[in-house]
Amino acid sequence: MEIFSVFIDDGCITCDACEEAAPDVFEVTEDTCFIKPDVRVDGGYDRNIDKSGLKPEAVSSLSDDIFDAADACPVDVIIVVEGTGEEEPEPEEVVMSEPEEEAAPEGPVEVSGDDLDSLLTTGDRTLNIFFGSQSGNSEELAAKFAKRASDYGLDATVHDMDGFDLASMATMKRILIICSTWGEGDMPDNAEELWQEASADSAPKMGDVGFSVLALGDSSYEFYCESGKDWDERLEGLGATRLVERVDCDVDYDAPAAAWAINALAAMAAVDGNGEFHEGQVEAIKDLVSGASATGASGDDGFSVPNTTAEVIQAEISIFRYDPVSASTGKDTWVCALPGHMTVLESLRMLKETHDGTLSFRDGPSDDPTTSISVNGRLILPGSVRLDSVAPIRDGGLRLRVEPLPAFDVIRDLVVDHWPLERARESSKPWMVAAARDGAETSQGVIGTMEASTADALHSSTDFCSAPLLHSCSDATPHAEAYLGPAVLARTWARINDPRSSVRSITEMHAVMDSKGGIKAETDLASIRRQNASTRIISEALLDARTSTLSRDAFNGRHGKHVWWYTWSVKSSGRVNDTVVYRQVLGPMGLLGNLFSGVTARMVLGFTRTGGNVFNGMLGMVAPPAGIGKMPKQFNSSVDDHHEVVAIFNEVDGRF
Repeated sequence: MEIFSVFIDDGCITCDACEEAAPDVFEVTEDTCFIKPDVRVDGGYDRNIDKSGLKPEAVSSLSDDIFDAADACPVDVIIVVEGTGEEEPEPEEVVMSEPEEEAAPEGPVEVSGDDLDSLLTTGDRTLNIFFGSQSGNSEELAAKFAKRASDYGLDATVHDMDGFDLASMATMKRILIICSTWGEGDMPDNAEELWQEASADSAPKMGDVGFSVLALGDSSYEFYCESGKDWDERLEGLGATRLVERVDCDVDYDAPAAAWAINALAAMAAVDGNGEFHEGQVEAIKDLVSGASATGASGDDGFSVPNTTAEVIQAEISIFRYDPVSASTGKDTWVCALPGHMTVLESLRMLKETHDGTLSFRDGPSDDPTTSISVNGRLILPGSVRLDSVAPIRDGGLRLRVEPLPAFDVIRDLVVDHWPLERARESSKPWMVAAARDGAETSQGVIGTMEASTADALHSSTDFCSAPLLHSCSDATPHAEAYLGPAVLARTWARINDPRSSVRSITEMHAVMDSKGGIKAETDLASIRRQNASTRIISEALLDARTSTLSRDAFNGRHGKHVWWYTWSVKSSGRVNDTVVYRQVLGPMGLLGNLFSGVTARMVLGFTRTGGNVFNGMLGMVAPPAGIGKMPKQFNSSVDDHHEVVAIFNEVDGRF
């Protein structure tokens, strides 16, 4: 038998072990590991979840490296599929046949607006999403919504406005434009050229185009969302049909952008292959995508129970042990035959009953949040995870490394102390303090109302099965005792954005978020993001919380001004303009303050805070003691890796 394909299962911790063992096959990124296209039959660059076959030359020359990489993986997520190699033509056949099936038919396609399935599957289903972006927010949203388009039966393509042909845009049926505004109402750099073409009198007519616009901006500027407004007005002037009204987004754009996408994608999906808009089908499409119209299981008796059993496998289970009496640690390992569909919690119960009655772990219902443990470095609820899904099966068996949840003190074996988390939760004052709000009269009385997109965002950002598990996802919680942790802060941020919270309560919660143990104590959200789908949403919410805190707090005070003017200068010009820093740091009041603070004395006497040169240039002779001890040379100098400075600046303050 030889290798047929190799793919990366869920749970990759991006440790670089596989890339070191087989650099020609694996490439590790910030979020996961990829199979390189050079070794795959389909030429794809992803985790190869579709299990495309490997090229024969790759199999013959790299087999040993691939097996070494699989053995080196600490979380066992590299899956090697063995076979005779006869399966290889199948991926090519599928890839070759797709263009023939999708080839445009001769002449118009007849589509019935009453047949939803036919509407979503027949004819041209192309959706074109254009982005105009200065800092990357519009581009990120375009990519995000393009992934959702397939749920609506659409084949989405994302276009950078830079260098795009306006005449090609005029031939399209479905267009979404996501555009930010730069400075005082200007187009982003990548959209300026295309906008000039569209603004010209010679611009082509777009009578067959259906469109919608999402505008990003900052309401603190006079020309709020001006670029998006310009595109919306111009496309209408060229004859295009606006299918969904434009939405203008402020700095906190996630919720309104998500609501716009739901309406815009449904409307685009209601455009048939001939370009005709079936408005009556929009709500039905929304229901279909949300699952409201999903049917139940089918079968001769109306319902068929799927087979959930699996074959018996040999499991080698190593469990962390801790004895508080002797303060000793170690691990015990058992090898036993267990059915693959048994949960990890059930296997622990079996070991306790049949092998060692002193084994300690938290037991309870399958979804008990306090039972969380670590298996092969993956944080799980053991009552809801099967043995055959927590680790790959090799040679009919699997290996499990079971450890207590990190970031908590161990009481005994797998049992940990949750009180630090509970105390952090208590200190955040988790109770709800509501404010008066509008309501609607219903048959059950007056009920408060809330926008669906707002409710969805609030629920998504707090939709985690276990607070202890989320608390342990952070790399910061084991090392920062004062840090409240992501579980506490995610709920706090949700209540800050909850329209039901009172103004006084929101002010108090901002103080919690901005405190020493707040969101600034979180070092890297990637450790949270990579756990599962729900934690990706939570990490995005926490990033918004950190951006909010930094915009309120980070640039205040003496040191904040230094950071602000320095980074603004670098971002704008790509060069360090020390004159800007000099004027902000010193100035008349600054010089007077330095006399009393001892800064001037340290400058003159040569005691520098950084240990640098006392005398840095002739400026010290012109405006002493400005150029002595404190200031660098007052000349513009190039900045290495300017793009990294811009990325950092945009990360801490998304308004620019």
